[in-house]
Amino acid sequence: MTCLCENLIGMRADRLVAILLLLQRREQVTAAEVAEELEVSERTARRDLEALGMAGIPVYPIRGRNGGWRLAGGGRTDLSGLNADEARALFLLAGPQAQLTPEARAALRKLVRALPEPLRERAEAASDAVVLDPTAWGSRASRAPAPPHLAAVQRAVIDREELRLGYQGRGDASERTVHPLGVVAKGQTWYLIADTDNGRRTFRVDRITSLEPTGETAVRPDGFDLAQAWEDVLERVDDIRFHVTAHGTVDPELVGVLEHALGTRATFGEVTRHGVEVEMRGHDIRSFAAEIAGFGRHLHIVDPPELRAALAIVGRELIERYA
Repeated sequence: MTCLCENLIGMRADRLVAILLLLQRREQVTAAEVAEELEVSERTARRDLEALGMAGIPVYPIRGRNGGWRLAGGGRTDLSGLNADEARALFLLAGPQAQLTPEARAALRKLVRALPEPLRERAEAASDAVVLDPTAWGSRASRAPAPPHLAAVQRAVIDREELRLGYQGRGDASERTVHPLGVVAKGQTWYLIADTDNGRRTFRVDRITSLEPTGETAVRPDGFDLAQAWEDVLERVDDIRFHVTAHGTVDPELVGVLEHALGTRATFGEVTRHGVEVEMRGHDIRSFAAEIAGFGRHLHIVDPPELRAALAIVGRELIERYA
C-alpha cells in the first residue's frame, strides 16, 4: 500500500483510472495509444504505465516489435487482475469523492462497475474511508480554492517541462526559468520545488502570476527525493523563523507537554538532577518568553540571559495584574 501511494502520488486520479479502463477494454495497448486516448505526451503515458507496474498494479510490458502493455489476469472483461488490497489502494489514493473533480468522480464510478465482486463493495467503501481536513484543532475552518496555475505546475513536474514563471514574491515581481521537481501541499498552501540558475528554490504556487513551457526538458537530478527535499526546506524555514536558541532543564513529568507545545523546536537531552536537558528555539525574545512562561518553576532557563530577563518581566507583570 505504501509503495503504491509513493509511486502514484503524482498521477491524476482520472488519468490513472482511464488507463486501467483502457487496459480493460483492449487486450494490449502501446504507450502511443494511451497518449492519443488521454491527450498526453507519449513520454507521460509511458511513465504512467511504468508507475502502475512499479506500484504493484498487475500492469506489465510486452517487449519486441509487437509489444505493448497488458493487464494481468485477462483485462478484456474485468479488472480481475487486481486483488482486494490493490483495489482498495486505488480508491484510497484517489481520495474522497466529494473532493474530486466531476471528471474524476465519473471515472471512478466506471471503475467500480468494471470491478468484479467482491472487490466492488470494498472499493466503494475505500472511496469514502478518508477525509482530508487540513485545519488544525482550534483553527477556523476555511477551504481555499486551488491556485490557478496548480494543474499546469503539476503537469510540468510529471512531463519534466522547463517553465518560464512570472512570480510575485514578497518584494518586486520577477520572471525566472525553472526546472520543476515536485509539488508539496503544506496545510492549504501549495509549493513548487524547482531548480534554477541560482540553485534550488521553493515557490508558492498561488504567487505564480504567469506560466509558460519553454519547450526544453527539465533536468531532474539523479536520486532526487522530494520528501527529503521538503525536509530540507522545513529546516531552512525553521532556522529563519526561529533564530532565538535557549538552553535549560524541564521537570521529567512535563517533557511531553513541552514537546507538544513547541514541536520540533524542542530537543531533549540527558536526565540530570535538575531535570531533563532541553534546547528550544523561538521567534524573538519577548514572544518566546510569553510562550514558555506558563511552565513556571517547572522549566528552568539557563541561557540566554536576555530570555531570563524577559521571563522576569513577564512574571512581574503577572504579579502586578493578579497578585
